[in-house]
Amino acid sequence: MKLRDAAIAALALAAVPGAAAQDYPARTVRLIAPTGPGGATDTLARMVAQKLSERWHRGVIVDNRVGATGNIGAEITARSAPDGYTLVVGGAAHAINMTLYRNVSYDLGRDLAAVARLAGYPSVIVVHPSLPVASVKELIALARARPGQLNFGSPAPGSPNRLAMVQFMIMAGVKMTDVPYKGGSGQMVIDLVAGQVQLASMGLPPSIAYIESGRLRALAVTSLKRASLLPHLPTVSETGLPGFDVTTWFGVFAPAALPKPLVAKLNGEINALLELPDVKERLARLGAEPMPQAPEDFARYVREEIVRWGKIVKAAGATAD
Repeated sequence: MKLRDAAIAALALAAVPGAAAQDYPARTVRLIAPTGPGGATDTLARMVAQKLSERWHRGVIVDNRVGATGNIGAEITARSAPDGYTLVVGGAAHAINMTLYRNVSYDLGRDLAAVARLAGYPSVIVVHPSLPVASVKELIALARARPGQLNFGSPAPGSPNRLAMVQFMIMAGVKMTDVPYKGGSGQMVIDLVAGQVQLASMGLPPSIAYIESGRLRALAVTSLKRASLLPHLPTVSETGLPGFDVTTWFGVFAPAALPKPLVAKLNGEINALLELPDVKERLARLGAEPMPQAPEDFARYVREEIVRWGKIVKAAGATAD
C-alpha cells in the first residue's frame, strides 16, 4: 500500500476514532521484528507479543522481516493500513539509518508513529589488559599522547558501538584508528581478547564473561545511568566526558496516520506491561532498562535521535549504500 493510500485509510478510521480504539483489537495483530530471530530486537518483540496476547486474549504474532539493517520491516509498516494491526519494533538503528543510507524510502520521523518506547541497552567500553589504562580519563590522556596509535574494533559502519567510539573521539578531542569488521562482532571480540585490537565498545551481556575472567578490562558504561549488570562500573559521563550517552534503544512504531486514540491505547497497554515484575526481571537479565514514555515524548526523542546520530554518522563518514 502506498503512503497516500494509507493516509486515505486513516481518514476513514478517523470518522469513528473512539469506536475504533474501543473495539481494538478485533483480530490478530502483526508485530514486525525487522531482524532475524535471537537478537535484541526479536527478543523484545516476542516479549511484547506474548504479554499483549495475554492481556487482549487475541493473537499477536511476530513476523521477522530481515534486511537493510531493519529498513525492510520499517518500510512494510510505513506502507500498511493505519489500523493498528501492523506494528514494528524499531530503534536506534533506524534513527542511524536515516543518515547512513542515502536512498531509503521512508522517514522514521514522518512516516511512522512513535507509539511506545520499550527499553534501552547500554554498552561498555572495554580494553585489552595490556593497554595501560584503568579509567576513561587515563584512556583520553593516552590517546592524546599517542594520536592515531590506539586502535578500536568496530563491527559495522553504522553500528551504535562503532559510532559510540566516534562520539568518544569527538567529545574527547582525540584520534584513534578504527579497525572495521564485517559480519557482526564475533571476530572483533576474538581479536580484542587476543590483543590484536586494543579497545572497543561492546554490548553488556556478551562482555560480562570476558570482564569477570580478566580477559578484558571494563572502563565505563556508555549510558547516562549505571548499568544493573555492572552497578559498580561508572559511566563515561561520570568519569571524563560529561553528557556522553550512547544507549541502544527500542520502541514500537505504527503507520504515521494511526488515529491518536489507538496510539494512546497501545501506549497505555505497552507501558503497563513494562511495569510487570517478570518483564522487569527479564529485561534486567538482558542488561536492559524499561523506558516507558508518553507518545509525544517518545516522538520528540526519536526526532532528536535522528539529528544526533546524523551528525555522528557524517563525522564518521559512514555509509551503507
